[in-house]
Amino acid sequence: MTVKKDLEKAVAAAEAAKGTYAAFSASTDDQGAQTMFDQMTQDMDRHIAQLNSRLSSTAENKLSNQQNS
Repeated sequence: MTVKKDLEKAVAAAEAAKGTYAAFSASTDDQGAQTMFDQMTQDMDRHIAQLNSRLSSTAENKLSNQQNS
């Protein structure tokens, strides 16, 4: 499997986890649990941004390497 495919799988998994945390937050009346799940959702936003950044830089590096060949 390629680095690109691995990163795409990681992004998809992070998006799924983010959705799960958001659903947990919405389905509980426990304020402490809501806060925890909301924070976890925000953490996943940061993780997804980092993964997408790495995915973009990997694609740019590949393009650059192809142009230099």
